[in-house]
Amino acid sequence: MDLGIRGKTAIVCASSRGLGRGCAMALAEAGCNLVVNGRDEEKLAKTAQEIRDRFGVSVIEVVGDVADPAVQKALLAAAPSPDILVNNNGGPPPRPLAELDRKKLIDGVTNNMITPIELVQAVIDGMAERGFGRIVNITSLSVYVPIPGLDLSSGARAGLTSFLAGVARTVISRNVTINNMLPGKLDTDRLRTTHGNGEVETSEAAKERKERLSADIPAKRLGTPEEFGQICAFLCSAHAGYLTGQNIPVDGGLYVSAF
Repeated sequence: MDLGIRGKTAIVCASSRGLGRGCAMALAEAGCNLVVNGRDEEKLAKTAQEIRDRFGVSVIEVVGDVADPAVQKALLAAAPSPDILVNNNGGPPPRPLAELDRKKLIDGVTNNMITPIELVQAVIDGMAERGFGRIVNITSLSVYVPIPGLDLSSGARAGLTSFLAGVARTVISRNVTINNMLPGKLDTDRLRTTHGNGEVETSEAAKERKERLSADIPAKRLGTPEEFGQICAFLCSAHAGYLTGQNIPVDGGLYVSAF
């Protein structure tokens, strides 16, 4: 399917690896020029070059933590009039409630709620004026299914979801959409086991891990960044202009609900 976004410009945050990388790859395949971002300069450069080589689109690299206002400024300088924004950032590590002090709480909310809102603020008016805009926020299935220890991540992402639900309804008439993707168990670095010395897990260990983590998933497997990215690309497509303010679980059926 031609997604109708060839030649559009997309900012994809935290896209050097994992789900962000999957989204960047799918958008590049659809013909979008990209601004990609990541904290690890070497990994970001490798991803950017692979995208250029495979899809022949323009790719600008912006190194750094997207929660840093200076990095946000650099992203927007690289693409002053983006057509597509994919908000993504790593969540805080699992912690019991007793270990969450004020700084950790503020950092978590900054990373997973305030930062994406700031980027939406920066691009949404221009999208509306031009008559096209697609904003996708990568949140988490924990917005629907709280996970003990990930309360800060769940709370911040749920806050983002509610905050933007109303905003989404104010710009849909201008062909600007805002939707959220809720990843469940996908085969990314976050779920992979590594040893203390940095050695990558063996194939046998990887097989055991995947079987264990997939046991309660109706699909009986982990999702991949590539298929996650293709769903993101469709949400960013010209065909998705009547879909806004929605939460899309990408979880192999793990979240059980008829509504």
